[in-house]
Amino acid sequence: MAMIRKRGDLQFQAVIRRKGWPEQRKTFFSEKDAQKWARGVEHEMDRGVFISRHESETTTLHEALDRYAREVSILKKSHARELVRIKNLQTTALSVRFLANLRGSDFATFRDQKRAEGKAENTIRLDLALLSHLFNTARREWGMEGLANPVLSIKMPSGSNQRSRRLEDEEESKLIQELAKCRNKYIAPIVIFAIETGSRQGEILKLQWQNIDFNQKLAHLIDTKNGESRTIPLSPKAMSLLSTLPRAIKGGKVFNVTADGLSRAFSRCCKNLGIEDLRFHDLRHEATSRFFEGGLNTMEVATISGHKTLQMLKRYTHLRPIDLAKKLGW
Repeated sequence: MAMIRKRGDLQFQAVIRRKGWPEQRKTFFSEKDAQKWARGVEHEMDRGVFISRHESETTTLHEALDRYAREVSILKKSHARELVRIKNLQTTALSVRFLANLRGSDFATFRDQKRAEGKAENTIRLDLALLSHLFNTARREWGMEGLANPVLSIKMPSGSNQRSRRLEDEEESKLIQELAKCRNKYIAPIVIFAIETGSRQGEILKLQWQNIDFNQKLAHLIDTKNGESRTIPLSPKAMSLLSTLPRAIKGGKVFNVTADGLSRAFSRCCKNLGIEDLRFHDLRHEATSRFFEGGLNTMEVATISGHKTLQMLKRYTHLRPIDLAKKLGW
């Protein structure tokens, strides 16, 4: 039989001691709630299905996110970007709540508030996906077997619609000129290299001089997003660009800039020029589209871009109808 004892003037603690089970205790603001909780726990013990919820009832989402960052995110290639996402989630009202007390309705409210703030559907989806994986990890690996995953009970955002943003009119030349004014002189060359090769930002920033074969006009990209390395051809413009960059005697990075520094400079220059809705990743869209417009076939483009399926390649390819009309003889 559970023991209910008063603590102070406003709290009641339920204590359950039963042979074969670890002691359970929990504090409530009313005696009625304490008795209700104790009856539920004892009933589960009688049925042999009780699982302690103590850890999930005493661990806040903020604390769980800290552990997730240390043990899970650090193993991912995108851990730097995910750490930013985690820090943002730790500033929300949900972060001070205990894991066991969070409900699907809480995350539905979180989703709707983010929409009201104008956040992109894909951004919200990625936030919720991370939180969902956190709950699954806590249940499977952190000893919180009795913890449910409330994120699974809500309707997830479908994600962003397929983007079709390409460089228009004189945006490319104006952007390169503006980027050339940056204190870090690698910013403009990175953008040019991205347009010429279709490489991802991470692949470009990891590129080492030892991965460049000037004789064969090739670049070897290692540890790419899909886990496989690949070798890509370099256009005359890319080769010319590389030949002008300063190079350390013992090798090192080709482009000496951080991901955060590149992102800030790119966004700032776009804002200065009034260029709207252009992201660095759109340069990959631009490059793959130009490969096709230049006459390369699907397999040739996939070899350069690293796409595994035609469907994925299609997402990153946006041919201009006016250029297709010219191919028809107009």
